[in-house]
Amino acid sequence: MSDLIYLIANGDLRLAANRMCWEAQQKAEEAVMLAIRAEGRRIERAHPYDAERQHGFIDSQKHGNQVFRTIPEEAPLVVCEAVWQYSQHVLPGLVGHKGPILTVANWSGQWPGLVGMLNLNACLTKAGAAYSTLWSGDFTDDGFLRGLRQWLSGGRVTHDTSHARPLAAFRVPTESTDMGRELAGQLRRDKAIMGVFDEGCMGMYNAIIPDENMMPMGVFKERLSQSSLYAAMGAVTDSEARAVRAWLDARGMRFQTGADAGTELTDQQIHEQCKMYVAALRIADDFGCDVIGIQYQQGLKDLTPASDLAEGLLNNADRPPVRAAGNGRVLYEGRPLPHFNEVDECAGLDALVTNRVWTKLGYDPETTLHDVRYGEAYKGEFVWVFEISGSVPPQHLVGGYSGAVSERQPPMYFRLGGGTIKGISKPGEIVWSRIYLEKSKLWADIGRAKIVELPREETERRWQITTPQWPVMHAVIYGVSRDQMMAKHQSNHVQVAYAPDAAGANRALAAKAAMFAEMGIAVNICGTEHGLADV
Repeated sequence: MSDLIYLIANGDLRLAANRMCWEAQQKAEEAVMLAIRAEGRRIERAHPYDAERQHGFIDSQKHGNQVFRTIPEEAPLVVCEAVWQYSQHVLPGLVGHKGPILTVANWSGQWPGLVGMLNLNACLTKAGAAYSTLWSGDFTDDGFLRGLRQWLSGGRVTHDTSHARPLAAFRVPTESTDMGRELAGQLRRDKAIMGVFDEGCMGMYNAIIPDENMMPMGVFKERLSQSSLYAAMGAVTDSEARAVRAWLDARGMRFQTGADAGTELTDQQIHEQCKMYVAALRIADDFGCDVIGIQYQQGLKDLTPASDLAEGLLNNADRPPVRAAGNGRVLYEGRPLPHFNEVDECAGLDALVTNRVWTKLGYDPETTLHDVRYGEAYKGEFVWVFEISGSVPPQHLVGGYSGAVSERQPPMYFRLGGGTIKGISKPGEIVWSRIYLEKSKLWADIGRAKIVELPREETERRWQITTPQWPVMHAVIYGVSRDQMMAKHQSNHVQVAYAPDAAGANRALAAKAAMFAEMGIAVNICGTEHGLADV
């Protein structure tokens, strides 16, 4: 290994976010470099702090390409992340880099680097690029240092992933196999349409499924433009938008409003979000979509308030009725229109399958994705903080609509505001999963978890060290440690759906795994408490 190690820091496209998060990034970088120098090695940043922009992040693909032209191709390279990052900024340089790559994140829920690193890792996996990965609270613990020394010695960092075993290692009940075969066959025969609003504009290369991977399953993309969604919002009448808001008010949903649109949620922002909800349903119906994804954070962020209120409502079976503009037909009546946040097509395909399986089983069909945001031990159990920007269906929350409050999105990410669907996920048994791409093949990791209730003060503490405007889920994953999850999980996102009880969740997991397998997806069963016996 070359003597000099280079460090890069990838960031956001949004200047406000990069400026706000720079202090945390700088602190993480200094700790990582200190650890490497303590091992007798030289390390330096491959790109300087920009005094004019007031941060030191790579903030565009153009910038990333410029930086990589200055890095020797075979030099060891550390990608240090303490923030959410847009992987397309550095992916072109990383996939062509010939030296060893180490991705590192600080164990913090603040901005967060864990989410950014998991996204980047999944992008590298899909691209077939070799890399090692580590995470740490302060970069002095034995686990981090052991892995760092392994990498510095020229090896690839190894982690325990024994929690993930192939589906073939288990006996799947005949009824589950039959259900999976039936539903997969129906999907191939009847076809399904995935509505994709502006594919890939958030840089999540790992979240784009090539058409040829889905076509044999009977799933086809309808590529839609977010400009069309914005235009359709203009055709929604004020009275239609007011009717959506009145429906939510009547259900007891609260809106934390103020007068300063720059920092507070306003009634006008909510009004525009209600129009987006109506417009999304009408476009989906026009194109016959079975599942849709809006990629708000680029493009739409400069035009309209956040999409999260609309997204959460779409994922709920019980929601404000919307009628077709022509014949007055109620659209998707009595059922969700599954929405995949940030146009994560892997989550979209998962949501489609979940909807079919849960509906067949007679379970509440609501499903959504969360960020694998953070986690800490609480009274002897490791409790994950699953948290996403507001697209959670109210059915998943304690109290439903009456337990939900809409708060303004953080200005550094959402300049034009808009509200979330904030609440605490109800205790219960869930199935979690993630579809991802590796070596041009679709895989799915699937497991079980329980959602627990924490004291309100502990929930508030976790909200304050992450993003307090967003809905939270307190998850205990059965038979999967913190480090196993970080080592194996191929995304910043995790798909979740509730079952009536533990036995029902095990039944749903078996049927879903069987449907995945029948669709040609390679399945890993993760952890314990899944109800499947060994072969």
